[in-house]
Amino acid sequence: MPPKKHIEEKKVLLGRPGNNLKSGIVGLANVGKSTFFQAITRSPLGNPANYPFATIDPEEARVIVPSPRLDKLMEVVKPKAKIPAYITVYDIAGLTKGASAGEGLGNAFLSHIRAVDAVFQVVRCFDDAEIIHIEGDVNPVRDLEIISNELRLKDIEFAQKHLEAVEKITKRGGQSLEVKQKRDEAEFVKKLIALLEDGQRVANQSWGPKEVEIINSMQLLTAKPSIYLINLSERDYIRKKNKHLLPIKQWVDKYSPGDVIIPFSVCLEEKLSQMETDEEREEELKRLGTTSALPKIITIMRKTLGLISYFTCGPQEVREWTIREGTKAPQAAGVIHNDLMNTFILAQVQKYEDLIEYGDEVAVKAAGKLQQKGKDYVVEDGDIIYFRAGAGKN
Repeated sequence: MPPKKHIEEKKVLLGRPGNNLKSGIVGLANVGKSTFFQAITRSPLGNPANYPFATIDPEEARVIVPSPRLDKLMEVVKPKAKIPAYITVYDIAGLTKGASAGEGLGNAFLSHIRAVDAVFQVVRCFDDAEIIHIEGDVNPVRDLEIISNELRLKDIEFAQKHLEAVEKITKRGGQSLEVKQKRDEAEFVKKLIALLEDGQRVANQSWGPKEVEIINSMQLLTAKPSIYLINLSERDYIRKKNKHLLPIKQWVDKYSPGDVIIPFSVCLEEKLSQMETDEEREEELKRLGTTSALPKIITIMRKTLGLISYFTCGPQEVREWTIREGTKAPQAAGVIHNDLMNTFILAQVQKYEDLIEYGDEVAVKAAGKLQQKGKDYVVEDGDIIYFRAGAGKN
């Protein structure tokens, strides 16, 4: 008998579908979250207050994604306008110990975290007698454990409620397909609860497509990817030394393996954000012998969210569009306008590297590098695309 045809299991992404994903800035009170938000968005919101709960409603801003490719396309195409890509960032109020049980403004804070798709977790590693630490002293590993515990405890609560709902169906008995599926789901949720009780995060494990679908339905807080931002003094950031860095790495390796750690200095970034021109900022960084961490932070968060770019180029504008990795051509066209998705005919695709090498579309085409792609084409990061579509319906 001929071998059975292998059916590739469809990959299901952890988290919400879509391209307009959001990042939240989290941490304990007074670790530098709001100041970081102001620096990353270049949008001062007044002086951040030196007391817990200064931020109650999450502030929202769109942050421009640094893009050397977009800058290079501007040089080559010479359009009238440049339109960059953005990511949406929320400044979420500081967590406190007991938030999962409603302490402080815990329930509201946790619901705000539930509403985002990934988190920047700011961890304080600087001493400053004028800035109160809510726990009394600077101890970043303790702070990491507090936040981890609060999110895990809330996820255990979510998971237990989900398990109760599933078991209501399994208790009906019988051998129907729904009951069998719910029995399997109940066993999986019990494993999830055990994992959370063991101190682990859901996002840092390997899951199959069916398991991911169950996790996504539960909207778990620890299922969101996390980037750890280590807030150093300006001096420690420049010299790249701090006594807390190794213990933090050891903790992340154990409880959040694979997640990115980025040292930065809110103090430095705030100072840079208050300068009027890029030239001033560059001169200050050159004087200090260092670089800003913000471009790296933004770029890595976008990658962590599973987002990539394609470009549209013309005499009027060069624009960078954001899509989720794995998006097919019609859905990518839909980011521009739904009509382009609904009436999609084909995508005319150039690779970024080819346009840079050959200089213009005519030369790319002459070299045989201009491709015609249909509805099953999965858009690749850096594609330059012109979509052809039929007439839209009135």
